[in-house]
Amino acid sequence: MDFSGLSSAEQAHVNKLVEKRQFQGFLTMYGKLVEKCFNTCCNDFTSKTLSSKEETCVSNCAEKFMKHSERVSARFAEMNAEVTSGQKNVSG
Repeated sequence: MDFSGLSSAEQAHVNKLVEKRQFQGFLTMYGKLVEKCFNTCCNDFTSKTLSSKEETCVSNCAEKFMKHSERVSARFAEMNAEVTSGQKNVSG
């Protein structure tokens, strides 16, 4: 996106909006991670602490979730680069 036509105040406003949106995305992803791993791994409520089996499950769940998110982000970046490259070729 080219924001060069905006004033510095407008650019700062747009940057704040982008940062807010990114933070909201992070919180959404974190919430999904917590919900998924809790529902999958935590099923014994007779103790205040996690059992070793639950700890292992939560650790594996979080690791898989993060790897999946990284893979999706990488693929999105690849697709975005292809689209951007295609637009430059069409307009250039």
